Amino acid sequence: MLFRLPSFFRDLWYTRGMIIKGEEKTKELGRKLAEEAAPGAVYALVGDLGAGKTTLTKAIAEGLGVTEPITSPTFTIVREYDSGRMPLYHFDVYRISDPDEMFELGYEDYFYGDGLCVVEWADLIAEILPEETRVFRLSYGGEEDERVIEEVPLGSLI
Repeated sequence: MLFRLPSFFRDLWYTRGMIIKGEEKTKELGRKLAEEAAPGAVYALVGDLGAGKTTLTKAIAEGLGVTEPITSPTFTIVREYDSGRMPLYHFDVYRISDPDEMFELGYEDYFYGDGLCVVEWADLIAEILPEETRVFRLSYGGEEDERVIEEVPLGSLI
């Protein structure tokens, strides 16, 4: 479903998405997305370098109650965090040159498992994402501390 972002942000909507101003609002959104997450959910994050993908992931982890420090798994592709109310599997697929490389990681065990998967640079592996994946496109806003976040259909990545 298009634009299923939490209701408390509805006053910030414009045209096709919403504007988040400041890191605290990003954290609020992440915590709300964590509350909504169910085991087996996949959140796909797409956007330019520095658009806020890792910041949003950290906020989601905080909302799940993850106590370990969250770092981007750029070279390891996936990091697992088990200290929250459900496992968090944090993927950074920036270095994946072919979606088939995900088979070597056993991605299906994560995507169809008992935790929440958050996938940064998800557009690079769009064709293997589950149909129910929620896709969030992050981009820079008009001011330095603004980000535009849109929930878009999975099909827009393929």
